[in-house]
Amino acid sequence: MSSPAATVTAPVADVPAAIAPSTAPRKALLDSLMPLLVDVGVPLVSYYALKAAGLSTFAALAWSSVLPAVRTVWGVVRERRLNGLAALMVTVNVVSLATSLAVGDPRLMLAKDSGVSSVIGLVVLVTALKGQPMMTAGVRPMLVKGDAAKDAAWQRLSAGSAAFRRAEVRFSAVWGAALLAECVVRAVGAYTVPVETMVWLGTVIMVATLVLAFLVSGRVGAVPMERMIEEEAGAGKSGDTAR
Repeated sequence: MSSPAATVTAPVADVPAAIAPSTAPRKALLDSLMPLLVDVGVPLVSYYALKAAGLSTFAALAWSSVLPAVRTVWGVVRERRLNGLAALMVTVNVVSLATSLAVGDPRLMLAKDSGVSSVIGLVVLVTALKGQPMMTAGVRPMLVKGDAAKDAAWQRLSAGSAAFRRAEVRFSAVWGAALLAECVVRAVGAYTVPVETMVWLGTVIMVATLVLAFLVSGRVGAVPMERMIEEEAGAGKSGDTAR
């Protein structure tokens, strides 16, 4: 199956500046939802389809995990850049999938996703506490939306605003804590709940984690950052006009 870490750390496409303001939010929303559809919906459907075709529980779990892993690698290849977050995601996914296949245990295959979330969550949390938030690579394109003025405003705020930096740290800290909590819940479920039940229940837990993390991180991090960016970009344009 898949991990929320895969969705969270997927490359986010910038919204081109040429897109009209009325359509930009809609396209940004679609770009954000597509990884969720691929990482959550497709593996779940493919698992039950493969089971119906006669594959074993382990084989169905293994094959349904392939597409999200391929999408993660393809996203890095397509973007032609490998930031620390993407590199960590690819490495952990490959190692955990290889370990699960070698052991051949369906419960370990389910717990694999928790392992991915735990490693990613721990690294994200540690970097946030150290003042070097890794989630910046994911949230920046969503907030600047390909706007040169907003991108310049981000750079100025990141370099000189303590309030902006605190919001960056809060955003990453929320995601790190959410991924770690999700890891604990799914790991316990993988070894205490029937496999067939945990397949769909794991997806429910994943979606609940994503929704909660989006809401909380948006409230304490993304929204304040977006407001500061808009104010800074507006101030920059006013300064240019005055000159």
